[in-house]
Amino acid sequence: MSISKITAIFFTIFFVFGIATSDSAEMGKTVPQIIKEAKSQIPEVTVGEIRNDIDAGENFILLDVRTSEEYNAGHLPNSINIQRGLIEFLIGKKYPEKDTNLVLYCRTDPRAALCTNALKEMGYANAKNLKGGFKAWGEAGYSIYNRHGEFKMVAFEKKE
Repeated sequence: MSISKITAIFFTIFFVFGIATSDSAEMGKTVPQIIKEAKSQIPEVTVGEIRNDIDAGENFILLDVRTSEEYNAGHLPNSINIQRGLIEFLIGKKYPEKDTNLVLYCRTDPRAALCTNALKEMGYANAKNLKGGFKAWGEAGYSIYNRHGEFKMVAFEKKE
């Protein structure tokens, strides 16, 4: 028997045995599973709680993890933008103190949940996810800001 046939037989047996003995955990997680797992490990706050903290003058950083384009279109008051793909690399330069109070948000909250979990793993004990994110903030009627000033989102219905 030639070496190429032996090799082919070996790889076939290895492949079949590998599939037969693998379980779903080895196949990887879905994005919703990863987000659900992250959210189960991090603290979350509501837009009402954050609005109250802003009004009370509480000391925390609102961190927008959306893209710069999303941020420039509209963001929460006094928030700063470090997008999701860069947060692990830039957070230590901007906020080296691991006890900094951080509230992270994105459009609806999955990206912020993943970032909050990453910051928790990096030792940022006071990082929280804003439940519902930017969308929940706007739907609550709170002010949004961009280079043109302050505005509120208005719900509208599509006309047929």
